[in-house]
Order: sequence, then C-alpha cells, then structure tokens
Amino acid sequence: MDVAVPLSRLIGERVKAERQARQWTLDQLAEVSGVSRRMLINIEHGDANPSIGILLKLSDALGVGLSALVESPHVTAVTLTRSGTVPPLWTSAAGGRAVLVSSTVPPDVVELWDWALAPGDRYASEPHADGTRELLHVLDGQVVVEVAGEEVMLETGDALSFSGDLPHAYANPHAGPARFALSVFEPDVGVPPRGRSSRA
Repeated sequence: MDVAVPLSRLIGERVKAERQARQWTLDQLAEVSGVSRRMLINIEHGDANPSIGILLKLSDALGVGLSALVESPHVTAVTLTRSGTVPPLWTSAAGGRAVLVSSTVPPDVVELWDWALAPGDRYASEPHADGTRELLHVLDGQVVVEVAGEEVMLETGDALSFSGDLPHAYANPHAGPARFALSVFEPDVGVPPRGRSSRA
C-alpha cells in the first residue's frame, strides 16, 4: 500500500481499472454489484470511503479478491506488511477498527484481518459468497459472534469457525476492549458460475 496516496483515491483507481479492463460501463457494474451508479462515481473519483460491505460487493462483482482493491499489487514471491502501514477499512466512533493485514490472490482467496472492538462496538456483515468460511481467534477480551441468529460468547484464547455465507456479526458488549484475528477463506473468486455477469 502506498501510504502517500489516500486510501479512498487508491480504491477508486483500482475499481475504475478493473471495470475498464472488463469494458463495463458504470451502469453495468452497478447492475452486477448492486452498488448505485452515484456511489460508483463517488468511489472512482476518490470522493467516498466505501464500507467493507460495499467493497465486498464490488470485489465479488469484478471477480477479484478484496485485496485487489485495497492493497498494492504483488510483484514478488514474498509480500511483507509492516505493522502500522495499512489503514483500517472500518472504524467506529468508539475507537474500534478493522485492518486487512494480508491476503492471497484468486482464485482461492484467504484474507487475514486484525480487528479491535471498543466497548459497545458491533459490526454486522452481509453474507459473503457461497462457500466462504471464517476462522476467528480472540487475542484479548471477550467477543460475541452472531451467525444466522445464533450467538456464541468467546473468551480470550477461544477460537471459532463458521460459515461466512450466512448473516453474521462481531460484537463487544463488555466494558473492556477486545481484539481478534480473523481469517476469511473465499473459494473460486472470479470462477463462474457465482452469480456474476460474464459479459465484457
């Protein structure tokens, strides 16, 4: 990630480049992704800070991993991410944040996230693509994970595996901060059929 370039501008450039590589119009990307044309214009111009949910819709529609929209291209066999060099993709008013630390390239994408939830924080996620699995390991504090209406309370050191293609959320209803590592596995990114349009 080029920290000299604002994240919103970097994302906008990547979205536009991926869209143009497919010779899609803004209307076509809006139709395939479910993201409004106005929002796409704002994103491509670097005037919007899209949520993780919107970024996931765009990456899924474009057939790329989320990292393709937010990280520098991989140019070597080894990709190093220094602590503190990646801006968060989600923050809360209370000080929570989510950082996409690293990921692999398609078609089988694995993302590694560093999450911190302040007291009272809750992040709800729409279902990801079919077959997505998540692994969560609590590093500090207590975290409540909600999956399809079921709640699981996790203590420091606990781990949980669950289906990321169901509605889910991470919450910290406690008085102290919480931190967890999250791995997300999304298979067959960009490989039809996945409900994406294949038109160019």
